[in-house]
Amino acid sequence: MRFQPASFRPAFGRVLTVVILGVALAGLAGFVVAGDLEGLGRYGWWFVLLGALAVSLFWTPRVEVLEHAIIVRNPLSTWHVPWPAVQVVDTKYALTLTTPAGRIEAWAAPASGRYTVFRLSPQDTQVSASARVAGSIRPGDTLSSESGAAANHIRRHWEELRDDGLLDSPLEPGSLRRTWHPVTAATLIALTALGVLGAVL
Repeated sequence: MRFQPASFRPAFGRVLTVVILGVALAGLAGFVVAGDLEGLGRYGWWFVLLGALAVSLFWTPRVEVLEHAIIVRNPLSTWHVPWPAVQVVDTKYALTLTTPAGRIEAWAAPASGRYTVFRLSPQDTQVSASARVAGSIRPGDTLSSESGAAANHIRRHWEELRDDGLLDSPLEPGSLRRTWHPVTAATLIALTALGVLGAVL
């Protein structure tokens, strides 16, 4: 079966981002409509920070499952994980990849709560073989959950590569790597500083 790349982003996070951005814009517009330019300059930074946080926390994170690697983009860093580096795929709290560099949690693929089991259909439990531990699966493994959908796609391709003996080769130096997002971090820090300065001056 030909591998199909996939990208996983929580729909709820995108909706939440739009709502928060709307609130932030309404807050800024309130100062403008009231003609309170001093208040806008002093306290408007907090609304801008709110919007920036929403984008970094809920809009940009994603999990990309590619033919040669898994890309886990979190708010402040991105992991590039080649398939031979994947040791365990877990979904206890979120999609988590255990690798030689440690455990990598995906912000974009949180696990469902324990009460999800009451809303499951038979199709939700048709997961890959490696998802079953002692014959059962976790709520976070179900296909209707953010973590389960991503984990199932990863596990199925990982199992195919394992069965074909393609996971036995040693990792190339630098293939498993973490890239930080300095612009995101600097922006959030700067907006926080401006908000504090505006409040105290």
